[in-house]
Amino acid sequence: MRRTLPTVDHLFIGVLQTLEPEGQRTGLFKEPVTRAMIRRSGLVGDHPADRRSHGGPEKAVHQYPPDHYPRIAARFPAAAHHAVPGAMGENLASAGMTERTVCLGDRYRLGEAELEVSQPRTPCWKLNHRFGEERLSQFVRAERITGWYYRVIREGLVERGAAITLRARPNPDWTLDRFWVVVNPHRPEPDELQALADTVGLAADWAPRLRDRAALLRRG
Repeated sequence: MRRTLPTVDHLFIGVLQTLEPEGQRTGLFKEPVTRAMIRRSGLVGDHPADRRSHGGPEKAVHQYPPDHYPRIAARFPAAAHHAVPGAMGENLASAGMTERTVCLGDRYRLGEAELEVSQPRTPCWKLNHRFGEERLSQFVRAERITGWYYRVIREGLVERGAAITLRARPNPDWTLDRFWVVVNPHRPEPDELQALADTVGLAADWAPRLRDRAALLRRG
């Protein structure tokens, strides 16, 4: 039986808006679109506010699984009305693609574009303000339902409904879920940290941090 390919179920871009209650500028609020041009810097028309933490070549496109929103709604019922695709600030959503099925370094073709998984998303305090729940970002990381970022290998137009085709998987043992299993503990295994640092396609700024942490644990 031929396996059904995942598809681009949602596409989102966002303009800068104000995040209450403190009034920070953010690109977290997204609007759905039917098509988007993906450049090396991300989707045309999408505007991250803090480019040190979002955007740039290693975080050009953010994908978040719609599969996780029911879990978020169940854990934070007062914020359940926020728990819909787009609320985590993602650009792409595809049912069935999760941290347990996607690996570091995966290359995917969607429409004219080709993207490579560079790292999981590290949830921050802005998600807490977006949902009005001060522990939401901690929950997302602890449950390993963070979503992930891509770098852009080939620019091009992507339309909603486009098939998502896996083109390469250099690290079949390194799912994004395993990334967090290794990184999250207070005292992770140094050899696992080192192996993760050596993973093909991992964003460059992660590798030295992982190696330094492994060295510190070995000394201590």
